[in-house]
Amino acid sequence: MTSVKVCCMQYVIAEGRLLGGRIGGHAVGAGRKCAAMTAAPASVTIDLLIKSDGGGILLSIRRQATTAMFALTASSLLIAGCGTAKPAAQAAQKPVTIGTSLSLSGDFSGDGKSIEAGYKLWVDQVNKHGGLLGRKVKLVVLNDDSSTQQSLTNYSTLIGTDHVDLVFGPFSSPLTIPAEQIAKRYGYLLPDPAGGAPSVFAENYDGYAYAKPASVPHNLLGLGNLLMSLPASERPKTVAYATSNDPFTEPQLPPLRKELEAAGMRTLYYQVFPDETPDLQPEALAIAQTHADAVVLGTTSVPQVQAFVQAFAQQHYNPKVIVATSGPDQGSAFSSALGVANTEGFLVPIAWTPTANSYQNKQFIQAYIAKYGGTAASIPADAPDAYCVGQLVQELVTKTHSLKNADLIKALHANTFQTVEGPMSFQMDGAPAGTHMFLVQWQNGSTKIVWPKDSQQASLEYPKPAWH
Repeated sequence: MTSVKVCCMQYVIAEGRLLGGRIGGHAVGAGRKCAAMTAAPASVTIDLLIKSDGGGILLSIRRQATTAMFALTASSLLIAGCGTAKPAAQAAQKPVTIGTSLSLSGDFSGDGKSIEAGYKLWVDQVNKHGGLLGRKVKLVVLNDDSSTQQSLTNYSTLIGTDHVDLVFGPFSSPLTIPAEQIAKRYGYLLPDPAGGAPSVFAENYDGYAYAKPASVPHNLLGLGNLLMSLPASERPKTVAYATSNDPFTEPQLPPLRKELEAAGMRTLYYQVFPDETPDLQPEALAIAQTHADAVVLGTTSVPQVQAFVQAFAQQHYNPKVIVATSGPDQGSAFSSALGVANTEGFLVPIAWTPTANSYQNKQFIQAYIAKYGGTAASIPADAPDAYCVGQLVQELVTKTHSLKNADLIKALHANTFQTVEGPMSFQMDGAPAGTHMFLVQWQNGSTKIVWPKDSQQASLEYPKPAWH
């Protein structure tokens, strides 16, 4: 129901909206204020046009009536009262529906649940501050079971059948590609926390946005800069690499390898393994036998890292430096799996850290702990990744004063956005325009920024201590 008060008369329209008209010679219209009739005659001419939500003319009225107070019933139009033009109460408005497909079961369920936590936290926070354009936000989550086909089906349902207003992306590049294809078909904006593989950007959709400060090939370059900052006599001389064939993970290692080899650090081992490999012990044993000074692991989960560490410890192989692309970024899930002592010295590239002085980061941490418990150090990296997606959409809606996907896509490439992970801007294919990623190291049970130097919270612990 819409309520409009104009010129000492109130119009309550249940199935349409006031398009315009005149009362007693005074022009009126939806949302327009006009002077009250202080010396009204005994009767006035009411000349109103009501337009339906579908765009057709619902009712045209021309009627004589007394000015003191009257009631007119025609279709669903009621007239009475006094005041100024104002919109209906927010409670009577439909919520803004945002749909997403997440891996709440299957191989990616750990990350999927963390992303769900981040999305839901953003919804809580935006609704506390009035929602989007004065409308509450409702999140609709479908489970894709870590399946690319189910991701395709879910986004087809959310957009093509349910007609949600907006969508948020899933976890992982393989699941993002089908989501992006559906979003492109319907012209929907698709902001995403975890689809950074080159294959995602190869779709070349201007409505896609990988909500991170930098693209995947830049993720590990901080390690190269950090190692080359060591005195030449102390740098690792040999390196072993093993990576999953995951399209987000595998592209991170070649740029680092090129950089380290150019600096004189020889590659002793380089192997790509299927991400679904159930037993990583052969890979871990092969690395241990090289006795490389440095180990670079292209992992996608905590269990993968755990498998390598267990094999290394059994072989009494302790590299001077070890980095993993994913796993050490999962907070308490990582330290619980390995034991705090075995996290010591682990490096991981990361877009977010609880100690970063970034936009609304303190508020995010306080709200996360209040909702889910734990400490700042236990917050998994996927949660702020997801929260950034919400911040991005909120800023787009605020800048455009629109919920139309076409308007949001147009504004996506013309602005820089502030998030808990720092400033973000995007190229036309959805890749981040920045190159900045933190490199953090586990020290004494929590992560510390060790690169870049202008954000450094601790010196590199090198060589790392032995396994326990």
